[in-house]
Amino acid sequence: MFGGSLAWVKNMKVHADTRPFWIDSTPLPRYPKLERDESVDVLVIGAGITGLTAAYLLTLAGRRVAVIERERCAQIDTGHTSAHLTMVTDVKMTELVKNFGREHAQAAWDAGLAAIFQIDSIVRDEQIACDFAWVPGYLHSPIGPPSRSRPHDESSMFRREAAAAADLGFDAEFIDDVPFVGGPGVMYADQARVHPRKYLAGVAHAIVDRGGTIFEHTSAAEFSDEPRSVEANGRTIRCSDIVLATHTPLVGNAGLLGATLFQTKLALYTSYVVAGRVKHGRVPDALFWDTADPYHYLRLEPGRGEDVVIFGGQDHKTGQAGDTNSCFERLERTLEMMVRGVGITHRWSGQVVETPDGLPYIGDTADHQFAGTGYSGNGMTFGTLAGMMAADRVLGRRNPWSDLFEPSRTKILGALWDYIRENKDYPYYLVRDRFAGAEGRSLRAVRRGSGKVLHLNGEKLAVYRDPSGTVTRVSATCTHMGCIVDWNEAERTWDCPCHGSRFKPTGQVVSGPAESPLEKK
Repeated sequence: MFGGSLAWVKNMKVHADTRPFWIDSTPLPRYPKLERDESVDVLVIGAGITGLTAAYLLTLAGRRVAVIERERCAQIDTGHTSAHLTMVTDVKMTELVKNFGREHAQAAWDAGLAAIFQIDSIVRDEQIACDFAWVPGYLHSPIGPPSRSRPHDESSMFRREAAAAADLGFDAEFIDDVPFVGGPGVMYADQARVHPRKYLAGVAHAIVDRGGTIFEHTSAAEFSDEPRSVEANGRTIRCSDIVLATHTPLVGNAGLLGATLFQTKLALYTSYVVAGRVKHGRVPDALFWDTADPYHYLRLEPGRGEDVVIFGGQDHKTGQAGDTNSCFERLERTLEMMVRGVGITHRWSGQVVETPDGLPYIGDTADHQFAGTGYSGNGMTFGTLAGMMAADRVLGRRNPWSDLFEPSRTKILGALWDYIRENKDYPYYLVRDRFAGAEGRSLRAVRRGSGKVLHLNGEKLAVYRDPSGTVTRVSATCTHMGCIVDWNEAERTWDCPCHGSRFKPTGQVVSGPAESPLEKK
């Protein structure tokens, strides 16, 4: 298990193979092969981030679920990720707004942010030790000197990106000097990172603990629609719904013609990753990605005494690179230039699936058959989202993003779609103003003459900005019995929803049962 001094890699042969750091550092429990017929409510095919998220949420809702995996859980696509968790899509926000309109652009990033919240919630609820943390993300200039194809001054582009995101309620800020890499860029507050294998080991345990079943080394062979069933390992699993969570979706019950047409809309790319040891504190705990084409991406996996820095890029269409070793070598040289003395220990590649418009395909591919693909560089985020959307679909719940990511879409929804109004009662939107982007984690979210509960430096604070712009920060925890207060816009007070205590904007008691003011921060 990773988390100590990384002594387990001191004597390993560098580049002995291309096993990812995640797989080397964290073994997963083994699950049996399917050796008997089964009957369940939902069959999930694929035990990566999409499949295990869907199975977890469905077992949580009381459905009988079976998961089948051709090899081992979290070993193929999810096992080869770099595990960035970000709402920021490969397609820039300004391009999303231009191509799809403001509300659809906001919806795409909201969906990603909702997925990160879902992971955070599962980690907390199941008490999974998986190195999850909220960290900033930085979009920055390409590493190295300016080239002829790259503007010498990209500040104006970064300013536009920051303004477009902030305008839609996300906590984005232009900065002149990006930490660690230097130069101008955009800081996106509250992105995240996670150890994917540790996380999914905990999710798989929770699925089985709630009565779900997981079968490894079990490959789906034949699909039938009457009755709905799948043959695997010579056995039959009957089900009411099927979730295809296989990165590139199987045909299933969609029919060969429909599946072939669907496949033509997907482009598969190989992306390369290297990882190495660095002294603790040498590299900031944040996400980094640049504007090169193809772009580079970097993140940290923290340890005690030593950290692991994970650096990727060199993407190309799968099967269209003559010398794949050179892709690794270029990454290694770049990383060694950025972090002097880094000890490279791992190199691996993964596959990303692109769509023509840059947004994933998530939805029905046949009657009672749900699939997700086309996650581009946001596999952990959109994979989680696809699991959430699959659960909503099976459970008959409306989902805010079902039309936006519809697999058969030819044209995005009309401009008259009132996205926020139509979805304000969806669970994500009931908490977005407290926990999401500029609405919940930045002082800029607080208007003059108003107050808001924010998450700042790991604390819930009741923040008030008076008409002159002066900010007062007090604890959001009521001094009576510890409930979280809320802002009363009409009365301009902090009100406790549990027992009715009320406080002035600056924290003094207006009425009990609380007797002490909110603590100054």
